[in-house]
Amino acid sequence: MTLNQTLQQMKAASLAKIPPEAAAIMASTKAQLKASGIIKMALGPGQTAPDFELKDWQDNLFNSTEILARGPLVLTFYRGSW
Repeated sequence: MTLNQTLQQMKAASLAKIPPEAAAIMASTKAQLKASGIIKMALGPGQTAPDFELKDWQDNLFNSTEILARGPLVLTFYRGSW
């Protein structure tokens, strides 16, 4: 099984657990984002992100260039509240 097939199975299993009203909100939001054109501004596979600085939840400042000098960087965003 390919990675894409595995991810599609995981996506289907997750969607099956989401209440229909929540799934509808997610689908609507996804459509709104696509219609806004913001997706065209997103980085694509293989593109390099510009240097940036971000604060964590404790207000500590992190610089992407400094982190990348030590090794790979993985950036994850968590929504503030559900």
